[in-house]
Amino acid sequence: MSDLKPLSFHVPAPAVRPGGAPDFRDVKIPPAGAVDRPPIDVAPEDIRDLAFEIIRVLNRDSEAVGPWAGLLSHEELLEGLRHMMTLRAFDARMQMAQRQGKTSFYMQHMGEEAVSCAFRKALSPGDMNFPTYRQAGLLIAGGYPMLDMMCQIYSNERDPLKGRQLPVMYSAREHGFFSISGNLATQFVQAVGWAMASAMKRDTKIAVGWIGDGSTAESDFHSALVFASTYKAPVVLNIVNNQWAISTFQGIARGGSGTFAARGLGFGIPALRVDGNDYLAVYAVAKWAIERARSNLGPTLIEYVTYRVGAHSTSDDPSAYRPKTESDNWPLGDPVLRLKNHLIREGAWSEERHTQAEAEILSTVIAIQKEAESHGTLHSGPHPSARDMFEGVYEEMPPHLRRQRQQGGV
Repeated sequence: MSDLKPLSFHVPAPAVRPGGAPDFRDVKIPPAGAVDRPPIDVAPEDIRDLAFEIIRVLNRDSEAVGPWAGLLSHEELLEGLRHMMTLRAFDARMQMAQRQGKTSFYMQHMGEEAVSCAFRKALSPGDMNFPTYRQAGLLIAGGYPMLDMMCQIYSNERDPLKGRQLPVMYSAREHGFFSISGNLATQFVQAVGWAMASAMKRDTKIAVGWIGDGSTAESDFHSALVFASTYKAPVVLNIVNNQWAISTFQGIARGGSGTFAARGLGFGIPALRVDGNDYLAVYAVAKWAIERARSNLGPTLIEYVTYRVGAHSTSDDPSAYRPKTESDNWPLGDPVLRLKNHLIREGAWSEERHTQAEAEILSTVIAIQKEAESHGTLHSGPHPSARDMFEGVYEEMPPHLRRQRQQGGV
């Protein structure tokens, strides 16, 4: 026994720390158009390689190439570009509002706009998303009123949730957007359960679960995969791998699996990876997985390879754990610029029209912001009544809540 070497404890570490040179050598990027598009009824074991590839449509010359291309018209792509530009302008104004003390908290989507905006375009009315706090693009692209989003962020008198949620944790079920939970990973099991219920009712609606790379380490993630695979739930399970779980790099949660998509293989679930900064690729993969779910072929697990350009939230300082220039070196580029350049190459857009659209969108966002602020902000103006906290909890208010409301004088 004395000849045995002592055990060593392994802690994964990122390739580079603050002050070092950004390094993305471990991100293996195949050429655009190089990954085959299988039929939707393909057996999971026949596409195991897709859990390790990255499906891409836009190449370095801004051309749409390969078997996943050609699904959207120029008009549809221009609409998608405007959705992403709107989300980016909305982010900038709300980030500024937080710095001005008009709201307590905000989380940006910078660099990840294509994931939620393109996916929303592939859904049908009645389908239900179970999102995280970084999928506001589902609401923007789905036509949810931006005024309602801002009023919730400001916690003012027009807050649709009456101050019951954090500023960015929206809830709009009529728009296919289930209430966001601050407890990470819960939405994955909820999405699977909702999908199972839809199948039991013989409905036609599917569910979509969303999770971040860090949250895949939660037990709910694995429970969701068990139930989804066992009951062939009509659900699409999305992992947004933006490389960072707050200040923890994605390798901590990924472990030795190689990719997050590979986690689905052990459950017999078709698993794909897609370039999350390629609007066309995201839409194509979403369309494939949604059609599969709606055709009673069961769940699909998708990993979106993207990058969180900004801080995790307004409470975070990313310079403490990653190089300041890391986002500039991200090899998959900026989703807005990539789609813009593609449309310019196609002759459907121009630099001048893009500049004009930026100004128009910003003007619209500012006008809505002014209207929202006319109803109050965090520290000024009218707020939801304290009475609201007692409403909508039970179908019939129990005696103890009536007493508490009376004691509070509301």
